[in-house]
Amino acid sequence: MLALFRRAVVSVEYPSLVPFVKQRLRSHCSSAAKPTLLDDTVSKRFVTELAAAVEVKLADKKVEAKKRMEARQAKRDVEQRYNGAVKRRKWEDPPDDPEAVKNFDPASRVKRRKSIILLGYSGVQYFGMQRNPGTKTIEEDLLRAMLKQNWINDEGFRQPQQIQFQRAARTDKGVSAAMQVVSIKLPDNLDIEALNSELPSDIRVYAVKRVTKGFNSKTNCDARTYTYTLPTIAFASNDEKVDILTYRLPAERLKRVNEVLALYVGTKNFHNFTSRKEFLDPSVKRFIMMFECETPCVPEGTTAEFTTIKIKGQSFMLHQIRKMVGLTIAVVRGLAESDLIEKAFGQERYGIPTAPGLGLVLSRIHYDKYNKRYGEDGCHETLEFEKEEPMIQEFFKRHIASTIVETEMSTNSMTEWLEKLPLHSYEPRDENDTSEWKPRNQKGSTDGDDDE
Repeated sequence: MLALFRRAVVSVEYPSLVPFVKQRLRSHCSSAAKPTLLDDTVSKRFVTELAAAVEVKLADKKVEAKKRMEARQAKRDVEQRYNGAVKRRKWEDPPDDPEAVKNFDPASRVKRRKSIILLGYSGVQYFGMQRNPGTKTIEEDLLRAMLKQNWINDEGFRQPQQIQFQRAARTDKGVSAAMQVVSIKLPDNLDIEALNSELPSDIRVYAVKRVTKGFNSKTNCDARTYTYTLPTIAFASNDEKVDILTYRLPAERLKRVNEVLALYVGTKNFHNFTSRKEFLDPSVKRFIMMFECETPCVPEGTTAEFTTIKIKGQSFMLHQIRKMVGLTIAVVRGLAESDLIEKAFGQERYGIPTAPGLGLVLSRIHYDKYNKRYGEDGCHETLEFEKEEPMIQEFFKRHIASTIVETEMSTNSMTEWLEKLPLHSYEPRDENDTSEWKPRNQKGSTDGDDDE
């Protein structure tokens, strides 16, 4: 009997169930060893309840089938939304609307090729390079200018990842760049002067160059060179009473600065020189190729002496350079022992002072491996930027170096920081103090590369 009811529930797909079930029940009862007489009222009620159960079962099956169809459709919609090929076809092919097709010009189809934009900017008035809704950033101004000049479309402006937008380095608030590289898909025959006319004076595009289809300005970068410009008064002894306008850095003290900077060269564990990173995190090991202080000079328009520290490395973490400079200043001024630098590379946690961000500049982006592989194939340009060097130097002097000097002299950011430096503790820090560090299971930035 149970098997009979089960077959009835599964196989019956029409509402007229009563004759069918009554016939099967009578047939089954007549073939039994001891026939059972069923009351007609009971059999009708039984058949009615069975029919209702079948209807409920069928309704449930229909609901489940509908949910599966909706889930599959939603999945297809998501896949189509993020399919770059589909996106590209929608932009390049004629629209489906007959009215729109009537006015469609095949010449308006834009063929985009992988390119790089070489640019520079003074970051003093910006909240960093990376786009951040509601804040003034370099990327926001750049993308808006490209949209006005039809370098990108509305979709590319809203979702730059659709045109493979990628920066070589993600500079932090107030940090400038004499040279920054952005990889992006762009049309041919672009007017750089027209684009610059849409940009503010503290952002300048130097050139646009074709690159290979798979080029990525960040992952293809071999190394980055930064500079840090500061008044030489920062290296005076802490107990000296000196004036920023008249102080001059002695040669032996410049030598001492370079001796301290040399301690950072090589592959080291920089977990103490960034935020929210642990000693065992593989990403804290960074390779520093060069770290040196140049001969000081007195910029035009002031009597204060300034110098520039130059550092070249494969990549840098959040605040890493500013902390390296901060600890160097503390050591040279006699506020910390030089062996503290070696100790900071170890597992013990130390609090490292962070120098002001004003003087930090992304100076160069290096693509040596790319140039060696593709630079002489006859199809692609080398990414050495020798032709653009005069423009880079001109923009650096007029909009970056002069701004650093003028801003320092008007705001005294370095001198005010130096006044607070003696209050900093250089003793080992309690692991429970998370002001500069958070364990891996706490919320924090997951991508600290090139965040200076």
